Amino acid sequence: MIKLIASDLDGTLLQDGTQELTPRAISLIHSLTQKGIYFVAASGRQYTNERIVFDKIKDEISYIGENGSICMHQGKLIFRGTIRDDLAYRIIREVKKSDHFEIIVSREDTCLIEDRNPEFVDHIVNVMHNKTEIVEDLSQINGPFLKIAICNMIDGPDVLNAYLKHLQSIFGSEIKIVTSGTIWIDFIAPGTNKGAALKHLLKVLDITPEECIAFGDQYNDIEMLELVGTGYAMANAAPGVADHADAVTSSVEDVLEKILLDVNL
Repeated sequence: MIKLIASDLDGTLLQDGTQELTPRAISLIHSLTQKGIYFVAASGRQYTNERIVFDKIKDEISYIGENGSICMHQGKLIFRGTIRDDLAYRIIREVKKSDHFEIIVSREDTCLIEDRNPEFVDHIVNVMHNKTEIVEDLSQINGPFLKIAICNMIDGPDVLNAYLKHLQSIFGSEIKIVTSGTIWIDFIAPGTNKGAALKHLLKVLDITPEECIAFGDQYNDIEMLELVGTGYAMANAAPGVADHADAVTSSVEDVLEKILLDVNL
């Protein structure tokens, strides 16, 4: 019996760059939670941003944010992972050497960016609606830091993947570095990922992984897809992600509807 469903957002539940859930998705998730099935939003986004996305049902679900660096259930902190301050500063200084990437640093209370690229600032503040603080120099801010993400809005996947390999060659032994969507690279606190955060939540809820389903499309979803009883990779997932899943789907909503129909039988 399915007791919990976890889903990535961008590229999974949210398709084609949209920032809003469809009315169908909201209705399905609400109906599932009313049947006693837990739903978990599991994203690279910040927790406060996730609550905006799920505004109409925000208190009915649980949250894994910042790629597993924070897990919230019924308004209570279940888990938090952080990046060492010295490592965070070294990453920021390295990325600042490139003119192709913008940086966003996440703390539990807000995210921080510099005012260098108006398009990037607009995307974070007005498109994603992140709780945001604009600072003069990210290398001078104080932690603790949950996650560092960098963004390339211009060059495309080849540049992103090449820079990913460059960063992994420098920092790969100290921190996990993964793509998160088509324009993002995320630095995730050591030992932290969506799967690890979900494990903490399952322990609190007394649910086994076999009783869970998860959806994802990127490398930051792999641990979560491998953990659960049935992992769904999206049809447009990054290369190789489907190898870590049990099934492939082009629509999270279609699978949710089938689950709801099965529950109602």
